Amino acid sequence: MKHRKRARLIYNPTSGQEIMKKNVAEVLDILEGFGYETSAFQTTPEKDSAKNEATRAAKAGFDLIIAAGGDGTINEVVNGIASLEKRPKMAIIPTGTTNDYARALKVPRGNPVEAARMIGKNQTVLMDIGHARTMKNHQAFENYFINIAAAGTLTELTYSVPSQLKTMFGYLAYVVKGAELLPRVQFTPVRITHDKGVFEGKTSMIFAALTNSIGGFEQIVPDAKLDDGLFTLIIVKTGNLFEILHLIRLVLDGGKHVDSDKIEYLKTKKLQIESLDDQNRLMLNLDGEYGGDAPVELVNLRNHIEFFADTDKVSDDAITIDTMDKNIEDMARHFVEEISQIEDAI
Repeated sequence: MKHRKRARLIYNPTSGQEIMKKNVAEVLDILEGFGYETSAFQTTPEKDSAKNEATRAAKAGFDLIIAAGGDGTINEVVNGIASLEKRPKMAIIPTGTTNDYARALKVPRGNPVEAARMIGKNQTVLMDIGHARTMKNHQAFENYFINIAAAGTLTELTYSVPSQLKTMFGYLAYVVKGAELLPRVQFTPVRITHDKGVFEGKTSMIFAALTNSIGGFEQIVPDAKLDDGLFTLIIVKTGNLFEILHLIRLVLDGGKHVDSDKIEYLKTKKLQIESLDDQNRLMLNLDGEYGGDAPVELVNLRNHIEFFADTDKVSDDAITIDTMDKNIEDMARHFVEEISQIEDAI
C-alpha cells in the first residue's frame, strides 16, 4: 500500500487579526487535495507551544510541517525541528506584520489560501539556518534563527520600544520609530572573529543575516543568498548619531551603505562575538527577540531545512509593495526628512 504523506498545520490563532483562524478549514482542504493527510494544531500562550508541537510532529514521522503566523511562530517551529537528525519539510503561511521570511521565499503574504496553494507547485529550497550559542543567566544557551542575529547598543534600544509598535511597524521600522532613543546610542568595544580575520574595535550594531529581508527592507543585505552557507556580516563602526542617520539614508537609497567606510560588510560561515566592556552586558537579538548575552558563537547550517518556496520568483529582485510595506517605507523616509531639518538647523 502506497504511503500517504502526512502534514501538520501549526498555527497562531491571534496572528494577523485572527486571519488564519478564519481560514483553517479551507487550508486543510487544499492540503488534502495535494495528497496530504492533514491535521491542525492551534498554539496556546504556553511557553514553547509551537516548538514543542513541531518536535512531536517531526518525531511522529510527519512529512511536512506548515507554520502559520508571524516570523516568531516560524522561528519557534524551526527551533522545534532544527536539532533533529531527521527533519520534515517545512512550509509557511505568513500572517504577521513584517513577514521577512515570506518575502525571502516569495510566499504570498496576508492570504493563507494563496500561501497554501503555493505548496501545490512543489517547489522547494534547502535553506540555511543559523545556530547560536550564547549565555543566559550565566548558563550556556543554544538557539536557532532563520533570518538575523543582531547585537550592539543600537539593537538593545529596541527592547525599550513598546510591543505595540513592534506589532504595527516591524523590526527595523520600530528602530527608526524610536528615534528619540538614538542620542543614547553607545559605542561598544567588541572582538568579532570571522572566517576572514578579526575585527576589534567599537561598534553600535552588528548584523549576521541569512536572507535579504530585515524588517521589510531588502536593501540592507542586497546580495544575500538563501542557500550558500554564508552569513552576511555587517558591523556598524560608528556611534555618532548623524553618521548613523546618514547610513539609514544610504540603506534607503538602494543599499549604498555597503560601500561606506563606516561599515564592515563581508561573508562568513561562522563568527564569534565577544564584549570587551566588563561593565555592560552585550545582548543578542535573534529574529527580533532576546536570545542571550555575549560571548556568542554563530554557525551557518547550510541547506539545513527544506522549505517550500515560489522558486519562479525567488531570483527576481522586484517586490510588490503592499499597504504595510508602503507605510513602513513612508515612515522611514519621513523620519529621514525630519532629521535633515534638524541637521540644517544645526
